[in-house]
Amino acid sequence: MRSYLDFEKPVAELEAKVEELRALGENRDAVSISDDINRLEAKAAEALKDLYAKLTPWQKTLVARHPQRPHFVDYCAGLITDFTPLAGDRKFAEDEAIVGGFGRFRGEPVCVLGQEKGYNTETRIRHNFGMARPEGYRKAVRLMEMADRFGLPVLSFVDTAGAYPGIEAEERGQAEAIARSTEAQLGLGVPNVSLVIGEGGSGGAIAIATANKVLMMEHAIYSVISPEGAASILWRDAARAQDAATNMKITAQDLLRLGIIDGIVTEPTGGAHRDPEAAIAAAGTAIEDALQDLNNMGPAELRDHRADKFLNIGRKL
Repeated sequence: MRSYLDFEKPVAELEAKVEELRALGENRDAVSISDDINRLEAKAAEALKDLYAKLTPWQKTLVARHPQRPHFVDYCAGLITDFTPLAGDRKFAEDEAIVGGFGRFRGEPVCVLGQEKGYNTETRIRHNFGMARPEGYRKAVRLMEMADRFGLPVLSFVDTAGAYPGIEAEERGQAEAIARSTEAQLGLGVPNVSLVIGEGGSGGAIAIATANKVLMMEHAIYSVISPEGAASILWRDAARAQDAATNMKITAQDLLRLGIIDGIVTEPTGGAHRDPEAAIAAAGTAIEDALQDLNNMGPAELRDHRADKFLNIGRKL
């Protein structure tokens, strides 16, 4: 069953009427109501298109967090063949908030890693809602170093509200682990492409998004803090999250204009959750194009390209 966001109520009402007419038509063979169904379907599609053409930053935040939005495991299943996951950081433990391993993308071997939030209570607890502990980032470093050693491109998929803020994470060196992961990416001698598929939150995101090419799904968000967190700090009122979202410039469109990201992957009308297969296919094409742009660069050139990209952020404004 499709889940609707609050601002999608007009569309929800139209689509509910379509379903009612379909059910009615099954019970009344003598009466054709296909014309009414087609008319309502067209009206619902047009309403959805108009609605998503003018989403506010806060509405995009809600879409980025949609419970039915495709997660990393969906992108991995749709884009990566022969995927072999690897576990553990070889220092403390396994952290399933970050899933990673090796496989083939469009026939070529790659290292792939990403944050997984989980879909239900059981998987969300297992993946800790996509909020990695230090061992998760140290696992990412281990995988990236292996990829560098074997000359394999690194693909990372970002979807987290932020790194796990618990006391035990701080005790095990959360900040240092994030810094080491960021450093490891900056030092890679192989191409790396990062895609923000939902939420890109703070250091928890940048730790696996310091890439040669940073892409975002059309309705994803990427920021130094969540809108609720920013509102709590700035106005001491989390209810002003909508104001924070608007002022923080967290949408893909704002970030492309500011030079923070390198490209936007168009989503199906109504968001990636409406047609996950189409969204994942579009993401695959964008990643392939990004890798092709980097394929002719050597290790030193890739490192310089990456460093220049991040050092120049903010200088052209």
